[in-house]
Amino acid sequence: MSDSQENMRIIKKYPNRRLYDSYTSSHVTLADIRQLVQEEVVFQVVDAKSGEDITRSILLQIILEAESDGNPIFTSGMLSNIIRFYGPFQGVLGSYLDESIQSVIDIQAQTGAQSSQAWAEFMQGQVPMMQDMMRQYVEQSRALYMNTQNMFGLFNAFSPTATHKPDPVAPSSSPADDDQQKGDKE
Repeated sequence: MSDSQENMRIIKKYPNRRLYDSYTSSHVTLADIRQLVQEEVVFQVVDAKSGEDITRSILLQIILEAESDGNPIFTSGMLSNIIRFYGPFQGVLGSYLDESIQSVIDIQAQTGAQSSQAWAEFMQGQVPMMQDMMRQYVEQSRALYMNTQNMFGLFNAFSPTATHKPDPVAPSSSPADDDQQKGDKE
């Protein structure tokens, strides 16, 4: 067992949906777990019955609560785009977001400006630059993906420049059209 696992705080979630912190021998709330995250306490949330690690689902619940209060980080459009990334680009987006957030945390730690107004103003000024970088990254990734697929001929059938030629065996009109034409002549 590694040192971080030995010092890991275990929080159990019971079938009644209550969370129990085995370190403090008390029930905790999602707000308490959010505080542990902010204090960088190493913990794991496990299902008390099965022993399954459910830390991610608890963290997602905390994010959902935070998004419901005040000013959300994620717009509906951004969430839609994230959903669209599940599939072939999932790992790329996950890595990019993880590295981007870690870079912000590292800069914040180096400047020692965690709670200062200067840090908030600095970050506010960085938003357009970060959005532009992400847009460029996505465009480059999309172009690379499409070029790779086109190289293997996977999208030739879906190309907007592909022309549809009529089937030479297919009749030029339907039987209903033929009946209508006969009726017109009579």
